[in-house]
Amino acid sequence: MSTVRDVAANLLAALARRGWTLAVAESLTGGLVTATLVEVPGASAVLRGGVVAYATDLKHTVLGVDAGLLARRGAVDPDVASAMATGVRRRLGADVGLATTGVAGPQAQDGHAPGTVHVAVVTPASVLVRSLELPGDRAAVRAAASACVLALAMDALAVDA
Repeated sequence: MSTVRDVAANLLAALARRGWTLAVAESLTGGLVTATLVEVPGASAVLRGGVVAYATDLKHTVLGVDAGLLARRGAVDPDVASAMATGVRRRLGADVGLATTGVAGPQAQDGHAPGTVHVAVVTPASVLVRSLELPGDRAAVRAAASACVLALAMDALAVDA
């Protein structure tokens, strides 16, 4: 069974083989995805950087998520996740963008229960979004969301192969 760090290492290696770079936009994970990637020796050859856009307004001003979309649906939305991944990819000049948004808990947010999570991956050839209902406390939801977006990125690379 592979660990999250193994998935991160495999992702970085797969991106390096293609000559692609990576950028990460995080909300509920608060930097956990980027930190997991940075734990891998040599990550700097692929990872351009990460943006923690925790506040909803930063999703618009920093990542370019449409203000109307945010006003209509709020930050916990699959289209917002996709727009965050697109935005960080563009903003940081990367080939691939990852994004996480959702509710870590313990309280609901904008009518969404804790554990409601949307992750997205945007590559030069595809856009993948996964909506999840993750169990557990705040730490468990954040960890699972981080693992899920890294796994989705591996799926995206398989689609782009």
